[in-house]
Amino acid sequence: MAHIAIDARIINSSTGRYVERLITYLQKVDSKNQYSILVRAKDRDFWTPTNPNFTIHIAEFDNYSFSEQIGLKKLLDDLKPDLVHFCMPQQPLWYTGKKVTTFHDLTLLKTYNSDKNWLVFHAKQKIGKFAFKHALNSNNHIIAVSDFTRQEIKNLTSVDDKKISVIYEASDVDTTTPKKIPLPFKKYILYVGQQSDYKNIKRLGDAHQLLKAKYPNLGLVLAGKKNAAALTNEEYFATQKYKDIHFTDFIPDTQLSWLYTNAEVYVFPSLMEGFGLPGLEAMSHKLPVISSDATCLPEVYGKAAHYFTPTDTSDIARAIDDVLSDETLRNHLIKEGQKQLKKYSWYKMAKETHAVYEKVLREK
Repeated sequence: MAHIAIDARIINSSTGRYVERLITYLQKVDSKNQYSILVRAKDRDFWTPTNPNFTIHIAEFDNYSFSEQIGLKKLLDDLKPDLVHFCMPQQPLWYTGKKVTTFHDLTLLKTYNSDKNWLVFHAKQKIGKFAFKHALNSNNHIIAVSDFTRQEIKNLTSVDDKKISVIYEASDVDTTTPKKIPLPFKKYILYVGQQSDYKNIKRLGDAHQLLKAKYPNLGLVLAGKKNAAALTNEEYFATQKYKDIHFTDFIPDTQLSWLYTNAEVYVFPSLMEGFGLPGLEAMSHKLPVISSDATCLPEVYGKAAHYFTPTDTSDIARAIDDVLSDETLRNHLIKEGQKQLKKYSWYKMAKETHAVYEKVLREK
C-alpha cells in the first residue's frame, strides 16, 4: 500500500474541474492506496470523499509564492507521501520525493493579458518558464492533456518521450436540472469560460456584430465570472457601441445548463488551448460547436466542430452563419458531437492516471 498526495489547491478554479473529476473517479479506481488531498482552507468542504482511503488536508499556500516553496514543502515532508501528483506546474522546487505533474497548456509562457501590469506579468513569465522547465526535468513523469500540449513541452525542453503520457480529459453527460436565466433576447450564441486576451473574445464580439445585419435579433452570451479581463472586454464593446452582448458574471451550474440547452450554437474562438473542455460540455448538451482551428482544438473535437481561422473576424462570422443557416449541417454537428464524446471518459482518465502512479511507484 502506498501513500499518494494530490495537490488539489486549484480545485475551485477554471482548471479545477480536472482535479475534482480526477479525485472523484480515483475513488472508484483505487481502494488500496491511501490518498491525501491538499486544498485551500476556503475549499475544505468543496469536495467530500466517499472512499475512506481519501482524506482532506489544508494547504494554505498561494501559487508561485515563497509560502509555496517553504510551507508546502514542509507539509509534504511531514506527510511523507510515497508520491505527489501536482495538478499544475507550480510546486516546491526543492521537494525531492517522487512526483508527477500535469501540464494543461503553456499559455502562461506564450500570451500577455492586457488587464495585467506589463512588467509584473512578464516577470511572472520568466519565473514561470524557469518553474516549468524545472518541473519538466525534475519530475518522474509528466501528464499532458493533449498531444498538442505534449509537443509544446517537447519544444520547451528535452524530455524523454517515455516520461510523458497524454491523458485526455472528458465531459460528463449533464444531469443538472436547468434553471432559466433571464436574457434580453431569445436567440443567442454562447461562450463559456475565461476572457483573457488569448481567448479572443473581442473578435467574437466583432463577428457577432457583423452577423446582426442578417440576424438582427441574435444575442451573444458570455458566461463566466466578470473579472478584470471580462470588464476590459465589456468596456471595449461599450466603446464600440455594440448591442445585444450579455455578460452573465458567475452563475451556478443549473443556469449554465440552461444556457447550453437553449443556445443556438456554442462558439470557441480561442487562439491557444491545451484541451478545450467547454466544447465537449456543449456537445454533451447536444449543442453544435463552432471552433477556432488553432492549437489542440481540431485534435480534441475532430469532425464534431465547424472550424474557422480565429484571427479573421469575417471567417468567424462566416462559420457561425454556416451553422445558423443550414439545419442539415447543424444536425450533422450534433450527431458527430455525440460520437466524439464517446472517445473521452473521466473514469478512463483516472484509470490511466492511476497507472502512471503505479509505474512511478515501481521505479527505483
